Amino acid sequence: MPIIRVEMFTGRNRDQKRELVKELTEAFVRTCGGSPDALTVVISDVEKEDWGSGGVLCADKYPD
Repeated sequence: MPIIRVEMFTGRNRDQKRELVKELTEAFVRTCGGSPDALTVVISDVEKEDWGSGGVLCADKYPD
């Protein structure tokens, strides 16, 4: 059973996440085959203060 894990900053609404799951599922099945029902997509929302890139907190790098 394939799993796609998505980690992204918080802030997307339910409709955006719904569309993301749909598009990722369609792309995976088109590219790799299999059944959409066999694929799982896990979305993890992460606060900018809990994510670092290039030695800097993303909250500092990308202030609101």
